Amino acid sequence: MKSTYNTKVGKEPSGHARRALGGAVLTLLAVLSVSFQPAYAQPTSASQVYLVGSENSALNRRMLTLLEEALGSAVNIRSFDSGQTSQDNTTPVIALGPKAFSRVRQENRHVPILALLVDQSFIDGYAERSEGSVSGILYNPPLIRQAIAGQVILPHATRVAMLARPETVELYDPLLDKLPTYGLQARVFVVGSDNDLIPTLIHALDYGDFILAAPDSGIYNPRTIKHILLTAYRRNRIVIGPSQAYVKAGSLASTYTPLTEIAKLAAEYIEQYRLDGQFPPPAYPNVFRIELNGQVARSLNIPLPDREEIVESVSERLAGSKEVSDD
Repeated sequence: MKSTYNTKVGKEPSGHARRALGGAVLTLLAVLSVSFQPAYAQPTSASQVYLVGSENSALNRRMLTLLEEALGSAVNIRSFDSGQTSQDNTTPVIALGPKAFSRVRQENRHVPILALLVDQSFIDGYAERSEGSVSGILYNPPLIRQAIAGQVILPHATRVAMLARPETVELYDPLLDKLPTYGLQARVFVVGSDNDLIPTLIHALDYGDFILAAPDSGIYNPRTIKHILLTAYRRNRIVIGPSQAYVKAGSLASTYTPLTEIAKLAAEYIEQYRLDGQFPPPAYPNVFRIELNGQVARSLNIPLPDREEIVESVSERLAGSKEVSDD
């Protein structure tokens, strides 16, 4: 039987026709490959985060590098631009510090925000009202950790003195109930005015084996810290805290969280948000370090253990107390 194939229609196309046909096929394949990509290959808000920097450009660069390392290639970090939340209010935003957080929050209250380098007193209220869409990686050292560090450095210490303004006394409230567990008594001395600072400090020094300083800028600031430290050391008393920066100014010691640990925990929070749309509650990274002022210690004839030894002792005491409370 003869073939019914139409030789005119089915004959081999010319070279020009072959090139045109080949181009058309490639174009069609490209379109189909995009159209039928699986859903997980499509870029989504879950694969990126926005970063809002602080006023410190060097810190911003450092945190960007650490976050890129911690998040890995699965998450793209983009710079946050003012006004963008009107177009995208579902992509998580990482804010470096209180001002960066407030900038985003004021623009859109529904944007998921993870705040870094913030105090617990700043972020807790937002987190409680947000139902998982706001959280933070806490920065300033917890006071209980600072107090135990002071106890490790001064093993004979039994009493801790603290200074506060009338409006900041509550900073110490959670601590006062915890210290007896560690064999420490505590008292808060209220500074009513600037003129009362040194007289009140002297009373506090007469009471406590050391001064525990909270991140209270009304008490501890560049204008007052020199007077506080000189008054304390003249009475052979040390100051613990309020931060790593103040150790350089003359405080004896302060624990602190390395930025690398903040970035690592931030990456875990972002991953958790990608999985279920909820941030974990605000928390401190488990890993911490301690800054010591050896010159002050020598001046006061205080033998300092190694940094690693202090950190290990503080961690063990805190963990031991937690186990007892859990029981």
